[in-house]
Amino acid sequence: MTTTPYPWPWHGRLDPSRLALLAVACPDRAARGGMAGGTPSLEETVRGAGGLVVRVGVRPPLRPAGPPVALPIKAPDCDVAAAGWDGFHGSGLDDLLRAAGRDLLALTGCCLELGVHSTMRSANDRGYECLLVADACAAADPTLAGAALSMIEMSGGIFGAVGSSAALIRELS
Repeated sequence: MTTTPYPWPWHGRLDPSRLALLAVACPDRAARGGMAGGTPSLEETVRGAGGLVVRVGVRPPLRPAGPPVALPIKAPDCDVAAAGWDGFHGSGLDDLLRAAGRDLLALTGCCLELGVHSTMRSANDRGYECLLVADACAAADPTLAGAALSMIEMSGGIFGAVGSSAALIRELS
């Protein structure tokens, strides 16, 4: 698969039974019609190949949690609500992924430089092999998108690799 700064996954074999697509959504952004996660064709391809789609609701950690935003869930998808911008914080995301045997993560959603980035960094720290699907992410501040991508790719891919939905779909088809 064509990704930067290294071919993802690093060990060279994309096994869909080990793949989870994390569709990160900031509740107030999703409620206002912002990008709530991966593209439908990407989600369908991941599901069809045997991957797991996990909708991860994130929020600012200092505000009281409001009611969760209803996101459309399709079997065998999962829904996780985090207690902050990091999708692992105060949620069962790590337990869910490990129980399902998913260690290859493709991340999509909004906001790129907030919830998606925080979740990806945390996933990397926990030993997951991460791919940011850049064209399936929306930035809260578009002027920060380039810097967010650069931070992932620095030092040879310190937080993972960056690719496109088309490349991932091609690889899974």
